[in-house]
Amino acid sequence: MHRVGLVLAAFALIAPAAVGSRASPTPSPTTAIFYYPWFGTPGHDGEYYHWEQNGHQPAGDLASAFYPARGAYSSSDASVLEGQMQEIEAAGIGEVVVSWWGRGSLVDRRLPAVVASAQAHSLEIAAHLEPYAGRSIAGTAIDIAYLQTLGIRDFFVYQATDFPAAEWQPLTSSLEGVRLFAQTPYAGYAKQGGFDGVYTYDTLTYRPEMFARMCTAAHKLGLLCSPSVGPGYSALRATGDSRVLDRRGGKTYDSMWTAAVRAGTDIATITSYNEWNEGTQIEPACPREGYESYDGAWGGRGKYAERAYLNRTRLWTSRFSGQHFRRTAIDERG
Repeated sequence: MHRVGLVLAAFALIAPAAVGSRASPTPSPTTAIFYYPWFGTPGHDGEYYHWEQNGHQPAGDLASAFYPARGAYSSSDASVLEGQMQEIEAAGIGEVVVSWWGRGSLVDRRLPAVVASAQAHSLEIAAHLEPYAGRSIAGTAIDIAYLQTLGIRDFFVYQATDFPAAEWQPLTSSLEGVRLFAQTPYAGYAKQGGFDGVYTYDTLTYRPEMFARMCTAAHKLGLLCSPSVGPGYSALRATGDSRVLDRRGGKTYDSMWTAAVRAGTDIATITSYNEWNEGTQIEPACPREGYESYDGAWGGRGKYAERAYLNRTRLWTSRFSGQHFRRTAIDERG
């Protein structure tokens, strides 16, 4: 009861500004991608951030199974940010879900620049609310109010199940003009917590064969279903995690997209644009000795292969958005 009281008190501070409907006021993107603005270099930031994890020594030695075509870059470099948003837009993706670690964090300080660059490319910005130290439901209410001032209306709550579903209700029942997605395949939990939908993020654990069951359950409860598709997983160099989801020359990515489309997905979420440390990225990568590459993906080689996953994403987003449009038109006709 004490935590619920804190949530109500926190929302009392922001409730006067909440107006309109809980539903989004305008049509929302059908594809979103998880994005990380946390990389740094000495030239732009005074030191390396994230490239140096697990004792690696950039720029030649990175905490990644793959080597970026841009090299070890800084997310604070305006030219890098511009290029990344241009690529995301060209891939047919409508929303960038930015990893966010609380007020005052590095990614929070960089968020306004990301928002501005995304908007220049007609991209929506969503927040991936990470489990930062001290995160609480009461604090999440305040976080959402702050992030709304930047124009953010979609919120993906990572590890939402850290809290009992019922404890989310005071917050979720009070919000206006935003959508909250819980990271869980269990629609019952999301419904009890008052969330608008579910997503999975983790493509290592949540495989294509479960998407149909997940979306069927979500739709029966009136929830949006947003399973996450991804190219693979390889985090050994960065974290020591020996688990691997092999890319299989692009077949893993295709199998996830196929399952998501067939499941009746509402919003396809992609893990990820640039989580290089876990090897889930689709950002261009170049061949380099000691690193994996995209060579061979869908038969591509050399410079063409560097952008293989972005090019394939364009194919899938076009196919998915077309199917989504047809399904929506049928639903509206009854």
